[in-house]
Amino acid sequence: MSFFPRHDMSDMDDSSSSGSNSSSDSMSSIMNMVFQTQRSTPLYSNSWTPSSAGAYAGTCIFLVVLTIIGRLLLALKAVQEARWLDREAARRYVAVNGKIPLAEQVAVSPDARQMTLSANGAEETVMVVERKRGVSRPWRFSVEPVRAVLDTVIVGIGYLLMLAVMTMNVGYFMSVLAGVFIGSLAVGRYTQMTEH
Repeated sequence: MSFFPRHDMSDMDDSSSSGSNSSSDSMSSIMNMVFQTQRSTPLYSNSWTPSSAGAYAGTCIFLVVLTIIGRLLLALKAVQEARWLDREAARRYVAVNGKIPLAEQVAVSPDARQMTLSANGAEETVMVVERKRGVSRPWRFSVEPVRAVLDTVIVGIGYLLMLAVMTMNVGYFMSVLAGVFIGSLAVGRYTQMTEH
């Protein structure tokens, strides 16, 4: 059993002295992760290795566009979540025999406080109910599959961008940052602060 990657096994010699030198060289090359500027850095597979300056520029443009698409999807998800919340708040509920109506539930709720609302000299007594945190909304067939698809695509794009940055290529890294900047500049106002 060997602790060295397969591609480094061919460099190893049968003698122990050259084997230890080879193993220390392979360990130092594995741990030596620095940014580099080679144009021929593969992206996602060996077949996607830019061979010219134009191919490298095209790869960088692809990364910028992919990052912008990721930011657009984050904004779309935030807008869609707000729509779903508004639609749920506007949902009409049916009174069921034997159940306490919502107005009476609010009146006896420990979270409700009676307050006076005044505007332009007119006063009205209102009931203010504190919104409970951590209360989940019901599962809806019209919402959950769309949310799951959006989350999956957003995470997939995020992992692809992470792999591009992990190549340690300066151009790829700068392309991802440029895409984040352009995407946030265009639709950053729609995304929630908790999203990454």
